[in-house]
Amino acid sequence: MPRALIVTMAALFSGYHIVLGLYTIDVPTNPLAVLAAMVLYALASTISLLPGQPERMPVWMAALNVAVCVSMTLLITPQLDPEREGGLGYATWYVAAIGTLMTITSTRKRHLFAWVGIALLVVQTVWWGGPGLLLGTGVIGSAAWVAISHILSRALAKASLDANRFAQAEREATDWQAAQEAHLYERQFRLGQTSTMAAPMLRVIERSRGELSDDQRRECIYLEAAIRDEIRGRELLNDAVRAQVMAARRRGATVTLFDEGGLDGMDPDARDRILDQLAGAIRSTGARRIIARTAPADSDTAVTVVGLTPVGDGSARDLGSAEEEDDEDDAVDLWLEIPRAPARVAH
Repeated sequence: MPRALIVTMAALFSGYHIVLGLYTIDVPTNPLAVLAAMVLYALASTISLLPGQPERMPVWMAALNVAVCVSMTLLITPQLDPEREGGLGYATWYVAAIGTLMTITSTRKRHLFAWVGIALLVVQTVWWGGPGLLLGTGVIGSAAWVAISHILSRALAKASLDANRFAQAEREATDWQAAQEAHLYERQFRLGQTSTMAAPMLRVIERSRGELSDDQRRECIYLEAAIRDEIRGRELLNDAVRAQVMAARRRGATVTLFDEGGLDGMDPDARDRILDQLAGAIRSTGARRIIARTAPADSDTAVTVVGLTPVGDGSARDLGSAEEEDDEDDAVDLWLEIPRAPARVAH
């Protein structure tokens, strides 16, 4: 139900009590005190029902409502005769008004303040006219409204909490299922890709019963490296890069590709531009060791390419490795940073 409709109904119901009080304004001995109580009640109800407020009533507002309830009873009951012949009729409108105000307070999740207001109303009514007036003036009914509001608020809060838990569980189950499907797809894709790449060589090994020539053994090594590239290189590979990596290995270079997620989600055209530059860099260098690594996603550089050539007997470690030290006999033959945005390549 729209909140505006609930607030409107509460405002109309609150105003109805003031109408009843005006209808019986001739019963109290001092109408001015009753009018003052009406003003206090109207102000408290208006403040409590103003739009744009949080669902949970502020403490100061709840305390103000309790204070207004006490003030209304102190202003009105001295002007009424509890033993009036024919009864007081609607002159006890303030009881229902207090019940309505405390119901609003309870509905806005300030149950303790609402029950304090009802308790003070009960005590004042018993002190003023005796226990018999609790039913005749409607105090029991006001307490019942607050009780119903309290129960419904707790039930709705529990239902909302359960709904949020179920929604969270559903999201977690959906995420888990998506992750499992992604793992399954990735596994099947890698197995199919590896099978396609390795099948021709496996047939050769089968036909030769494992008796391979030196050239075939080298092809097996190249094939194993290409399969590793598909696992470690991922987004760093396209047909042009694969061709140039294989060509570099055939001429004796060692090529290592590391994809650490820096190209994930990139526009395909921008990615192809970067990979074409990577393929051109591998083709143009005569370095004996080539290392290509993706940069972090928040970097202006997309891919860093390093080419190393041993000057003496040394060998260089992989880029980013912390287990081995750089060999001083390796010379940097190529240092290339390929930018994410189209720009001049920085050498």
